[in-house]
Amino acid sequence: MFDPRVAKLAEVLVQYSVGVRPDDTVFIQGGSAAMPLMKAVVVEVLRSGGHPYTRMTIPDLDELVYRHASDAQLRHVPEPTRVIYETYDAMITFWSSENTKSLTNVAPEKLVLSNQATKDIFRTFMQRVATQDLRWVGTLYPTAAYAQDAEMGLHEYEDFVYGACLPDPEDPVAVWREVSVRQQRLVDWLAGRRALRVEGHDVDLRMSIAGRTFKNCDGKSNMPDGEIFTGPVEDSVEGEVRFSYPTVYQGRKLAGVRLEFEKGKVVRANADTGEDFLLQTLDIDEGARYVGEFAVGTNRGITRATGNTLFDEKINGSFHMALGAGMPETGSRNESAIHWDMVCDLMSGGRIYVDDKLIYESGRFLIEE
Repeated sequence: MFDPRVAKLAEVLVQYSVGVRPDDTVFIQGGSAAMPLMKAVVVEVLRSGGHPYTRMTIPDLDELVYRHASDAQLRHVPEPTRVIYETYDAMITFWSSENTKSLTNVAPEKLVLSNQATKDIFRTFMQRVATQDLRWVGTLYPTAAYAQDAEMGLHEYEDFVYGACLPDPEDPVAVWREVSVRQQRLVDWLAGRRALRVEGHDVDLRMSIAGRTFKNCDGKSNMPDGEIFTGPVEDSVEGEVRFSYPTVYQGRKLAGVRLEFEKGKVVRANADTGEDFLLQTLDIDEGARYVGEFAVGTNRGITRATGNTLFDEKINGSFHMALGAGMPETGSRNESAIHWDMVCDLMSGGRIYVDDKLIYESGRFLIEE
């Protein structure tokens, strides 16, 4: 009935990533381009005894909303959306844009207003995910738009996406369980550590991780996955970084983003492209200028940047930081309407020290050895 890769990915998402159980309420959302995978997921949820509810978005509708909505309408949060985020047991999100540039010319202040309106829902989402009261996974359905951003043909890009999500087409769950075990050893070693330093061609950062917890990203929240992350002590980040890869946020692509931190806060920021949007977003609220997440990518199957954060932040040999909201399960207390990941390469001599011990160099964890 379905492309074998689509059916297998649906099985992984439902059975492994969110673990649907009988009578679970499951919210499934995505664009119409992702319809084959959404259908397969609905079938898999039904087989598991869950109750699926789907919401399909219309291509480029957001562009029309931002063009015609008043400020009051942008601030409005529909009550059904609030109910879903506050009460559902599981959520599966598909990103399936058919035009990744559709919001490029939307006034930044409109995007900021929309973010501010959903701040409370976003906080609820983060808290429920942290306690596993809500089991969530997000994945990407390959479209021509994403393929163009990655400078690939569509069939080539499909192979790239499914290859990253289904490292073993016959038994991908077994592979993700092996990833989980390997990364858990790193997480266990990092428990109780106090200080972290990152040095490299484009980075010189120091931060406190005292009292914070590293988490193992093993396919339970993102698919594909492959990272370990924590939330640094909010006022501790010092130094500067230039992010190697372009970053995309709310349809805006920025390149050459450079940030300088003092006492945890971004005090200087610029970018080769998109600087106005960067500065306006940093002023959305107090938490937007602080780091909510520090992470190291570990996915050995993702070896190149494609212009999509879901994949780029998992590149083995990279680290990323998220400005804005932190994950409560790490101990992060930073709250914001944004969570903006930016990725930096460490393959060419990049080093990470923890409590003055060199633990990582040029894409390799030394403590694994």
